[in-house]
Amino acid sequence: MHPFRFGVQYGRPESPASFRETARKVEDLGYSSLFCHDHFWDSWSPIVHPAVAAEITKTLRVGTLVYAADYRHPAVLAKDFATLDLLAEGRTEFGIGAGWLTDDYEQSGIPLDRPGVRIDRMIEALEVIKGLWRDEPFDYVGEHYQITGMVGRPLPHTPGGPPVIIGGGGKRVLTEAARLADIISLNPNLRSGTVGEDAARSSVASKFAERRQWVADAAGERFAEIEIQLNTFMALVSDDADSVLEAFAPGFGLTLEEAREVPLVLAGTVDGICEQLHHHREAYGASYIIIHDPEVDAMAPVVARLAGT
Repeated sequence: MHPFRFGVQYGRPESPASFRETARKVEDLGYSSLFCHDHFWDSWSPIVHPAVAAEITKTLRVGTLVYAADYRHPAVLAKDFATLDLLAEGRTEFGIGAGWLTDDYEQSGIPLDRPGVRIDRMIEALEVIKGLWRDEPFDYVGEHYQITGMVGRPLPHTPGGPPVIIGGGGKRVLTEAARLADIISLNPNLRSGTVGEDAARSSVASKFAERRQWVADAAGERFAEIEIQLNTFMALVSDDADSVLEAFAPGFGLTLEEAREVPLVLAGTVDGICEQLHHHREAYGASYIIIHDPEVDAMAPVVARLAGT
């Protein structure tokens, strides 16, 4: 069983100064990591953003949850992230996914292939990236990418490359993640390309138990080495969390009881949230919890109590 650790996913900062202030605060409060996301409409550069965070902190791990494989050639991403890992002296985590947000594809003109093709392309991209993080000429012939005698430069600070994060909500991607990833983020199924009722219905407790089992079955003995992550929808420290859950649950097609049990919703007192997280580690193997930047201060007592335990 892995000890608890906590990370923060940042949206679009209000200003450069506020971002730097938050990065330092996140480190001071005992969070393990700071991530941005990879969407065109609501984030800064997912390479520059973490680089600045690494430069102004000493222990904080940085990265992106997650790079969409479709948005960059893997040879370019391998070079960019190796540079980030080198500059951060190994304080990085490399998240990669198949891409899912319909608006990103429609607005950018990037073709939105069916999920199976996108997953295939993500797997090839990761194989290329890992190959270019080895100190030798690399050849690769896949359906989507071909590499001939390329030597990746610079090499990352971390030998062989930083820990790899893959997230997903479907059996295929989680099965591949069990083979390829060091950290697996259990997500809702986002096949609809939006966060709405379909994603919410796939977030109920029974679905997460099923996802955990898919990973365990595919990973075999390796499962004990994999760190399971939950990227939460909401973390609300409150004496009256039910009133908030009652307000939003019907809009997502959930009952109050179902909303209370969604693993990606942390709601209640500090004691209550700590109990939830112990349950989630037991039920889903989840020890790596991601919250969002507006929740950093409210969740600090939970982090202080559980981080490292």
